[in-house]
Amino acid sequence: MGNPARKFSKGRRDRRRAQTFKLSAPSIVECPQCHEVKLSHRACRKCGFYNGKQVISVED
Repeated sequence: MGNPARKFSKGRRDRRRAQTFKLSAPSIVECPQCHEVKLSHRACRKCGFYNGKQVISVED
């Protein structure tokens, strides 16, 4: 069984391993109440609604 001819640096090793780990972009949806863009599965920051109910009070 062959051995490596020289040592790979930690940066080169980690750069190679990082190719398989890529983050996906967050899913952005439209709020059904105020039609503002928001992150999915989170309360709207503009109107405070989530799942058709007011869950946080928002000052205008």
